[in-house]
Amino acid sequence: MRRRLLSSTLLVAVIGVLLLGIPLGVAVNRLIEEEATQELSSQAKSLLGEVEYARIQDQPIDPEQLKRKYPDRYIQVYAKGTPPQVTMVGTEPPDNRKMTQDAQSENGVYVAVSRDKTQVEREVRAWLLLILALAAAALAVAVGLAVVQSRRLTLPLSDLAMIAERLGSGDARPSKHRYGIQELDRVAEVLDRSATRISDLLAREREFATDASHQLRTPLTGLTMRLEEIVAAAHEPGIVKEEGEAAIVQAERLTAVIDELLAAARRQRQAQADAVALDDVLDQQFIEWGPAFRRVGRKLKLSGTRGLHALGTSGGVSQVISTLLENSLEHGGGTVTVTTSDKDRSIVIEVADEGQGVSDELAGRIFERNVSGAGGTGLGLTLARALAAADGGRLELVRPRPAAFALFLRQVDDTTRNRVVSGPA
Repeated sequence: MRRRLLSSTLLVAVIGVLLLGIPLGVAVNRLIEEEATQELSSQAKSLLGEVEYARIQDQPIDPEQLKRKYPDRYIQVYAKGTPPQVTMVGTEPPDNRKMTQDAQSENGVYVAVSRDKTQVEREVRAWLLLILALAAAALAVAVGLAVVQSRRLTLPLSDLAMIAERLGSGDARPSKHRYGIQELDRVAEVLDRSATRISDLLAREREFATDASHQLRTPLTGLTMRLEEIVAAAHEPGIVKEEGEAAIVQAERLTAVIDELLAAARRQRQAQADAVALDDVLDQQFIEWGPAFRRVGRKLKLSGTRGLHALGTSGGVSQVISTLLENSLEHGGGTVTVTTSDKDRSIVIEVADEGQGVSDELAGRIFERNVSGAGGTGLGLTLARALAAADGGRLELVRPRPAAFALFLRQVDDTTRNRVVSGPA
């Protein structure tokens, strides 16, 4: 990337220098030549006036005086007289190196002033060298700025890549690095928020594991003791029955503890729920699943109300929608229509296809674990319903034939809606 920035900046600088330098060089050349020509013309007119004055006063033209007054000039004076006279002052330059301007009066006096072009060309070359030096300086400045800019862009990108790699390795500490570039700072802020969320998730997982190990230890110990008693009293039916009933009570207690721990974890996840832009989630899912449906000659269609926001987590909602689309692809048929609506303080996302649907005997158990009607694993819809519940919503089969599933999510309250509109503080 740094090499591309340097080459592109240098190319732009070279084009700019050429577009400016070439016309400037041509203009300087013409300007110097025009100034030299105007100077010779002015000297010729001035000399003509002096010659006319000398003739009126009947005085001869002094060549030495002309040499002092017009140095480095070759002067020719033709005065009409009897006989005609010609006065030359200075050394005549070669014809191919000579610049000449003349003037003539009504009395027949003609003067010509010539100079060597070498000095003019030397001045032109000096200005062109100055222009080239300025162009080289401009290119050097452009390269320097490109180096600084490329370092300013590539170093933050390398830093962001290291931060992302660190997050992937499990180090979820926010870096709080900012680079003074709006786009890169936004990426850094997103990575910091992701690091905070990952850290919170890891902390909750550790808390859940700690609570589970602590809360489950006592019921498991009690259940173990009861089972040992049953084994020891295998030939005494009364004791076996009593200990068996006690073991059942311990098992029910163990189940209650597990339910309580899962409920606590679920409440923690719901506390993290925020406003989710459903349009973004659905558009992303259509991008991901569109090619798979097109390969089998089927269509995906989106309808209903746009611009809805629901409480939940974007990851959870995405996984639920992805599961429903996969289920329709594998077990459904025809066009799959995703409809969004706003009903009774709930946001509803309905996924329906045109296939044969779900049989009556399977409809009541479709969300149970390991239940599948077409050779599947029987886990997809179960996990999808759990994810929906974890976000404070619910997933239902609203029509068995043709199959239609509906995801019900909570509406965004006024406080959250204001936060979404105004953006993060």
